Amino acid sequence: MRILYGVVGEGMGHATRSRVILEELTREHEVQIVVSGRAKDYLAKRFDKVHGIWGLTLAYEGNSVKKLQTLLQNVSGAIKGWPHNIRQYFELAEKFQPDVVVSDFESFSYLFGRNHRLPVISVDNMQIINRCQHDSALLAGWEEDFEGTRAIVKSKLPGCFHYLTTTFFYPPVRKERTTLLPSILRPEILAARSEPGEHLLVYQTSTSNTALPDILKQSGLPCHIYGLRRDITEDVRDGNLLYRPFSEAGFIDDLRTARAVVAGGGYTLMSEAVYLHKPMLALPVQGQFEQVLNALYLEKLGYGMYAPTLTVERLREFLERVPQCQKALEGYTQDGNVKMMSALREQLARAAEYKGRWWEDVEPGGPVNG
Repeated sequence: MRILYGVVGEGMGHATRSRVILEELTREHEVQIVVSGRAKDYLAKRFDKVHGIWGLTLAYEGNSVKKLQTLLQNVSGAIKGWPHNIRQYFELAEKFQPDVVVSDFESFSYLFGRNHRLPVISVDNMQIINRCQHDSALLAGWEEDFEGTRAIVKSKLPGCFHYLTTTFFYPPVRKERTTLLPSILRPEILAARSEPGEHLLVYQTSTSNTALPDILKQSGLPCHIYGLRRDITEDVRDGNLLYRPFSEAGFIDDLRTARAVVAGGGYTLMSEAVYLHKPMLALPVQGQFEQVLNALYLEKLGYGMYAPTLTVERLREFLERVPQCQKALEGYTQDGNVKMMSALREQLARAAEYKGRWWEDVEPGGPVNG
């Protein structure tokens, strides 16, 4: 089959997860990839036929999203980026002629599929917000944020052929054509051997979170910190804090041997920590409810704790809970990426049967409207 694969570029989790799927698909099919942001460089090093497009970005201050600056960045980007996307659109339409579209929360590929009456298969973790039923007790105090985020997710890729949704928590599914599947894990994570250690692995996506180091110093534990000082090219020690330049192999080694993890609420690292049975203190980026929801489920399952902001008291409470979290995590297992790849191949085969009549053959209230 000829597959158009779209990857949203905000945050690297989408790219690392898509890399795993693309390594499988490119062995069996002809694939063109459209991707925005930093994810483009990451995927272009590993695959041919990677097309860079403009995508939405987020601006941060501390551990929160700066809404005005984010808006201005995206308005400016749209003015410059949209004409380029239109050119990409016509180039792909003329040269590639895909049979099916796979989208990891990426709008351009979805719109391409819709306008060419192609089946679109959604593969991401975001759709769980809209396509599942969440306990009202879990969402208490977050109702407005949840509904706002759900509306955005619902409008992002409506009416897909099927939604393959990755997760480590399993709320009841409320919409048809939705399958919940275990997290997609990099082969390096699957090969990693989890071992007990003393250090905390700390990952911070925003370099402006300046309060973090002083709090970590008071823990008295060795802390291996990634992301806070992106200018360094070698390890820098400050007491019990070890600032490390990013290295995929080094990061995974620190993760597999960590006592626990302190990081944001991003799904990818959280799912890797769960797989390796590492308790996690999740500090979601303020203004991103998807991260809050991940953290709330993490705490509900006993795999870690949620904190709106990091304080000395909250960190100490988490460290006291680490043995309980380790016990809860012992019950989590998954067989690599077997279930995901099997489900994706099944949906690709079904999509091939619908080629040329996906949008015409649906009944009112059927797949295109669901």
